[in-house]
Amino acid sequence: MDSNSTTNFFTLSQSFSVSDIIVIGAYFLLNVAVGIWSSCRVSRNTLSGYFLAGRDMAWWPIGASLFASSEGSGLFIGLAGTGAAGGIAVAGFEWNATYVLLALAWVFVPVYVSSGIVTMPEYVGRRFGGERIRMYLSALSLLLSVFTKISTDLYSGALFIQVCLGWNLYVSTVLMLVVTALYTIAGGLAAVIYTDTLQTFIMIIGAIILTITAFNKIGGYNNLEGVYLKAIPSKIIPNTTCHLPRADAMHLFRDPVAGDLPWPGMTLGLTILATWYWCTDQVIVQRSLSAKNLSHAKGASILASYLKMLPMIFIILPGMISRALYPGLRGLMIAVMMAALMSSLTSIFNSSSTLFTMDIWKKYRRGASEKELLLVGRIVTVILVVISVVWIPILQSANSGQLYVYIQSVTSYLAPPVSAIFVLAVFWKRTNEAGAFWGLMVGLVVGLTRMIMEFAYPPPRCGVFDPRPAVLRSVHYLHFAIILCALTAGVVVVISLLTTPPLEEQVRNLTWWTLSQENVDREIPLQKNPFWSRFCCVNAIILMCINIFFYAYFA
Repeated sequence: MDSNSTTNFFTLSQSFSVSDIIVIGAYFLLNVAVGIWSSCRVSRNTLSGYFLAGRDMAWWPIGASLFASSEGSGLFIGLAGTGAAGGIAVAGFEWNATYVLLALAWVFVPVYVSSGIVTMPEYVGRRFGGERIRMYLSALSLLLSVFTKISTDLYSGALFIQVCLGWNLYVSTVLMLVVTALYTIAGGLAAVIYTDTLQTFIMIIGAIILTITAFNKIGGYNNLEGVYLKAIPSKIIPNTTCHLPRADAMHLFRDPVAGDLPWPGMTLGLTILATWYWCTDQVIVQRSLSAKNLSHAKGASILASYLKMLPMIFIILPGMISRALYPGLRGLMIAVMMAALMSSLTSIFNSSSTLFTMDIWKKYRRGASEKELLLVGRIVTVILVVISVVWIPILQSANSGQLYVYIQSVTSYLAPPVSAIFVLAVFWKRTNEAGAFWGLMVGLVVGLTRMIMEFAYPPPRCGVFDPRPAVLRSVHYLHFAIILCALTAGVVVVISLLTTPPLEEQVRNLTWWTLSQENVDREIPLQKNPFWSRFCCVNAIILMCINIFFYAYFA
């Protein structure tokens, strides 16, 4: 996109029609209405009601919430931007979710429910005993929420709305934070899930309209590759092809060594990161734990998996066509971006307040009443909103490209050890506290070392000799995730075998091999009609077949 079109876009985007204002106003009113309605549906005065929506949620709002929570404004913009820069390979980040979402519902949720937990750190606390692993994971989750998820979502979403509305970044951000905080604080998880369902509907409708408009602009899908390969940018930024469109732009699987997204990393490495996000992250798992029974939890994962197929068509391909939005759709697209931003922020606020209340406050206030814990949960949400506002000047001065590298680095270098610990905790009964703790510590040191080196040695501009150490120059971050996960698992296995086995109470009901169906039925009963259980299994098989077909078609 040349400088003239950029100027025209910024000029056009700040002139709004009456229909644009009506759309944006209707969006905010809908959010408030759904937030109030959902807040009244469940009891907000019990821990289960506030943090787990009374464990009475149906599959469709949970599935929509899983999708909306993962499609924050940072990812929404990042997918389109990365599609514009490098083609369709980034779709692997979305499609890979299919298998781990099914693993979440069929494997991890039954174990978590059997163990009777509310938070992920609480699970490792019961599984291994002691407090150090639980406290480490609680602190890590809170830090990642504040300094990665909130940061990227606020930056990308508020900046987009600032550009379109011409508002001050503070005004744009504070407005959305106030609206999201009101129903998150008042209604808890139930309000978050139902408003996420609204956001999902808005995002999909807006993305469909954008896609149709974009393809009409270039004359259909058959012209996409030709149009993309001819799009030479006038503004030069570093990339792996010296700023020219990639020859493999329309291929999902790329060179295993030289590719910008090498296929071994996009399969195994990405699965490691996805396991951390979908199966161990509080934001996601908390939604599945709110299901009224296991069939609903499975149905939610299936719906979310189907929805995760859509960004390839509705976000990535339009991003390849153009980096600009088209005049006449401004009100709707601002509503879409607000939906992406607000759904992810409400999810982060709610899950972070749950983590702090149940894993940190409850530890130091063991005699705290239910009323006190609910009050603390609401106060933590307010504090997170304040921190988000204070964080705005830093985001405003940050470069968006650097911020994107930052989030990728943090995830790739801190998440693999957590994935390794949870998988071993669930599937290997011999895993003990000493092995898990030292595995996490070794993984943390190695991951932080690579991350610090990444910032100390930024990549050179295109065509310039790369003086960075070989571990940065030759080892892709997704490949490093594989190495880091394997290293952590190795340390856990060796130390666990050399030290005392876990106690019986640290295994009973807490692994895949020892989970109690009685506990599961009591906490989140199985669907009594076996038809729905079989229906979910058949749908899971169909879903995997569709996913494999897409991978093969675009490989």
